[in-house]
Amino acid sequence: MGSAMNFQVVVLAGGVSKKLHPLVSKDVPKALLPLGNKPVLSYVLELLETSSLKEIILVVAGEDAALCVSNWVAETVHDRLRVEVIAAPEDSDTADALRSVMHRLTAEDFLVVSGDLVSDVPIGAVAATHRRQGALITALLCNRALLGSSEPGSEKIKLQPVSDIIGLDSTQQHLLYVAPGAEIERDLRVRRSLLRAVGNMEIRTDLVDAHLYAFNRLLVQGVLESRPTIKSIKQDLVPYLVRTQLRLGVPSTTVGSPAEDKDNQHPPSLPDTEVFAQLLRSSQCQHRATASSSPLKCCTYIASKGKFCVRVNSLQAYLDMNREIAGEAIHLTGYEVSSHNNVIHETSQLGWKSTVGPQCMLGEGSTLGERCSVKRSVVGRHCRIGSNVKIMNSVVMDYVTVEDGCTIQNSIICSNANLQERCCLKDCQVGTGYIVTARLELKGEALAKKEKL
Repeated sequence: MGSAMNFQVVVLAGGVSKKLHPLVSKDVPKALLPLGNKPVLSYVLELLETSSLKEIILVVAGEDAALCVSNWVAETVHDRLRVEVIAAPEDSDTADALRSVMHRLTAEDFLVVSGDLVSDVPIGAVAATHRRQGALITALLCNRALLGSSEPGSEKIKLQPVSDIIGLDSTQQHLLYVAPGAEIERDLRVRRSLLRAVGNMEIRTDLVDAHLYAFNRLLVQGVLESRPTIKSIKQDLVPYLVRTQLRLGVPSTTVGSPAEDKDNQHPPSLPDTEVFAQLLRSSQCQHRATASSSPLKCCTYIASKGKFCVRVNSLQAYLDMNREIAGEAIHLTGYEVSSHNNVIHETSQLGWKSTVGPQCMLGEGSTLGERCSVKRSVVGRHCRIGSNVKIMNSVVMDYVTVEDGCTIQNSIICSNANLQERCCLKDCQVGTGYIVTARLELKGEALAKKEKL
């Protein structure tokens, strides 16, 4: 889309996420975790490429993780995209990571995308909506994903048990209220001044903030500089901008008295007010003011229900998404699906009476011994699976050795791990290079080698 061409893109790829321990390490950062036998990051980059968004600043937390990602980018996407990899401090939250690269942004508008987003929503459409609405921020909202349960025959379960609380105007184009569902204990309190300012507001709990935003650069730069306490884009920056549009975008007599707004913990500070006033006076914002009575608009792009949109930001999400990528979301991989509704690489080998069921993947150069069974699982590249092995609802990454008689259920086995004969694992995670000794029966364990300092 032509309107997307003028946008710069910042991809926040994380680093060694604690939520994904023991899957991630200094050698395998979050961005390079295999999802359907492709790095998680590849899905976002391919999505950007389809919208002709090829100028990308990729922010990675930690020097070691950034080096790994930079090497992968140089080998894989250098001929298709122009990606600049920037290392942020390891403990950086998302707003801090964005601060670290703001000086590199020059376009009027830019996009921020989470590196763990897996979606087929056209990013160019979000950018086009942002320009058409004359918005200062546009957030992608998606319907809550229903992913398959790990147990055969059971109903689909919701991936995210807690929704975001979203307030929309009657057109469902303007974002009036946003809060993570985890922050709402029992009652949802909305200021009277807010309701007077906007009239009717529809509260939605079936939508999820996908962590993909189009921003006005001057606005965000001014806010991040004047409010160093803002650490998270989703939890701090976006709610603050949504509140501020109503305080500064409507007449003061409508907003209400300070006493009515005492429950607002983050009122705009004087530097912010000056930033917004300067923005309103600027030629960039004059054309925005004609689109609405309030030029300070926070808008939304709501993906249609047929679109796929999920973040891989927890162990359960990672396991669920691998199953989904091998099943109903297989179109996101670009792989050719066999007549048996699975993906088996032509160089892999199956032993006598071994079966690979539907919605499974078997990677390049992997071998199965005799009488093996793989059901609703992803097996990576160059794995050596012995005889009489059962793998169910699991992820087995690259170069894994599984000896005879093992059973793996609802578990994640990282690259170069070794499961000795007759191991039985259920609901476990096995870290990179870990050796599980013979005949162990484990349930709900996280096993990992201690990293050298």
